Amino acid sequence: MGTIDCVTTVIGIGFRGAAELNPFLAGIVSNIPAFMALKLSATLCIAGTYILANKILNGASDKTTKSFKYSSYGMKVAYAGLVLFLAIVVVNNFTVLLS
Repeated sequence: MGTIDCVTTVIGIGFRGAAELNPFLAGIVSNIPAFMALKLSATLCIAGTYILANKILNGASDKTTKSFKYSSYGMKVAYAGLVLFLAIVVVNNFTVLLS
């Protein structure tokens, strides 16, 4: 979904006259290659962090402890939150593109 966000943002800015609403990225949006590199790098970093954290968590020898259960639950909540956030962003991007 991070990739879809990047692509729809670039299409919206480049071809539909849309504007980047994220104040941290608004300054770099005029340089499309740098903008895409930054957006895709952020997506890869977030995905890599999740995969690494999940690998470490699942490598635990005792999966019956409270800390494992809380950590596992926290990972699932964080993942669901990220997916929900990116889904909202992508839906917003498509709404802007189709209007």
